[in-house]
Amino acid sequence: MPHSSSPAILALLGLRLKGFAPTEQVAALVGLSEAAVEAVLQEASASDQAVFRDGRRTGWALKPNGRARIEQLLLEELDETGCRELTQSAYDRFLALNGTMLQVCTDWQVKDADAQVLNDHEDPAYDNAVIADLAKLNDAVQPICVELANKLDRFSIYSNRFSAALTKVQSGERDWFAAPIKESYHTVWFELHEDLLATLGIDRATEKAH
Repeated sequence: MPHSSSPAILALLGLRLKGFAPTEQVAALVGLSEAAVEAVLQEASASDQAVFRDGRRTGWALKPNGRARIEQLLLEELDETGCRELTQSAYDRFLALNGTMLQVCTDWQVKDADAQVLNDHEDPAYDNAVIADLAKLNDAVQPICVELANKLDRFSIYSNRFSAALTKVQSGERDWFAAPIKESYHTVWFELHEDLLATLGIDRATEKAH
């Protein structure tokens, strides 16, 4: 049986992945009730680890203490479950694919990089070729997701989200490729990347280049 993370880990990590989000969005991401997430975030707020902002956009955000706290909890979980080596290996394999993901997204947005010609999506053959490249990338990342989820249940959120986004793209819904306001393929990729960085205590700004 894969290890089930505590509500504290799930709620704080979910907020870390979203950056800024209302309670219900965090709850939907990590599979907890809104009440459970709210309880964790209220406690984090009381200990100066999270802040709630009410305005044009309403939601929660982690403070520096909260980011440090979730990283500590994740590192402790790795040690307790003996999953550090597996997670490091998964991260290394994921990072080796990251350059391909960046290139595929660039190809989707820019048809001629040298001339900086934007892709107007009026050439079905070109778009279909890029979508085929995304499908190949999906074939490569799915085993990483499954391997992680078999040991740490919280990673089970990624495989189906990748598949759902790819299916949307293949059916002609272009925004599901890279739109930041949707659960697009790029959004899910970014969140898995952030999850692995947080789990291993790696700073994105100093991440090794591949």
